[in-house]
Amino acid sequence: MRYLVSASLVLAGIIHLLPLSGAMGAGRLAALYGLDFSEPNLAILMRHRAVLFGLLGAFLVFAAFKPSLQAIAFIAAFVSVLSFLLLAWSSGGYNALVGRVVTADFVALVALVIGAAAYAMTGNH
Repeated sequence: MRYLVSASLVLAGIIHLLPLSGAMGAGRLAALYGLDFSEPNLAILMRHRAVLFGLLGAFLVFAAFKPSLQAIAFIAAFVSVLSFLLLAWSSGGYNALVGRVVTADFVALVALVIGAAAYAMTGNH
């Protein structure tokens, strides 16, 4: 069970690390999301978002191997994934590349549900 917990956090962490490349600039953001990020303010905000996702992803991977951090890691990951999925669902009309992000977050959600269930069954918290 403990390997399932770790694997789910690692998978969610990797999914959260993927947007980190967007911190490299507007061109990389455009490749990730299929949108125009030539407006400097939007590029700054999205690049900062990429850094924050990198931090969260790194934390999730770290917590996968530190049982004392796993509960807060699951909470943070669920808030991240569920909030994005809710925003995407309620807005609709997103392009194919943002649709890939929706799919990735859905995969992360499934992994997190399985991992959190395994975490709850271990009783080591």
